Amino acid sequence: MALDVEQIKKGQRAMWSTGDYPEMATHIVSAAEKLVELAGVREGEEVLDVATGSGNVAIVAAGRGTKVTGLDLTPELFDAARRRMEEAGVEIELVEGDAESMPFGDGSFDCVLSCFGVMFAPRHQQAVTELVRVCRPGGTIGIAAWTPEGATGRMFKTVGGYMPPPPPELVPPAMWGDEQHLRELFEGSGAQLEFTRANVEFAWESSDGWLAYNERVLGPTIMAKNALEPQGRWESLRAELVALYDEANEATDGTMRVPAEYLLTIARLPG
Repeated sequence: MALDVEQIKKGQRAMWSTGDYPEMATHIVSAAEKLVELAGVREGEEVLDVATGSGNVAIVAAGRGTKVTGLDLTPELFDAARRRMEEAGVEIELVEGDAESMPFGDGSFDCVLSCFGVMFAPRHQQAVTELVRVCRPGGTIGIAAWTPEGATGRMFKTVGGYMPPPPPELVPPAMWGDEQHLRELFEGSGAQLEFTRANVEFAWESSDGWLAYNERVLGPTIMAKNALEPQGRWESLRAELVALYDEANEATDGTMRVPAEYLLTIARLPG
């Protein structure tokens, strides 16, 4: 049975426009900075930020004197992106669009980046084909994605265990954080791949408090709670998530400090 791609994307748009993702995104700015640094973004380049959200990568790249376009399936996030752009004193073109079918010509950008964004495209190969297509020969593609074994990857897997099973042909988003999967996706592109693992650190007064915060701002958590609470199953999942963060907690003073691992993939295209 073929994937109902449009229904999946409709659900994703609803998910990421629920709560306050721009608030949550402030906790992962360090990953955007790391991605732009490793991609070697230079002044004067034309840069595309795929699934820009509230503009983490776009704003960092624009601060380096580049011409930046931000693309996202969820234009509800653009108001927050524009506010942040104004605060940063940068100009970025924001475009509503789909990572699997981007509204740009072949070879439009010197550098194509995505931080915890393109990983949610339902058809991974189609998304990589588009990333390669819109990047110029000799250009650079950079992707940051949560690893399956990291705290956020484990969180998504735990939540998924309580939800209706996805179609078997739908590959989990966290596979974008698996090196072998990325090698397979880029096979045939001629790209030279470089992999770096890093962590975002989530710090809060406690794991329970962090979950309470997620329940207010993070779309996937909010939607899971809305689906499971009427069934009497939310508290069970919530307890598992608190236990997950407690297990990963590196703080020794009674607070929470959890490193969430992600994979940075830099793909350098042949000239």
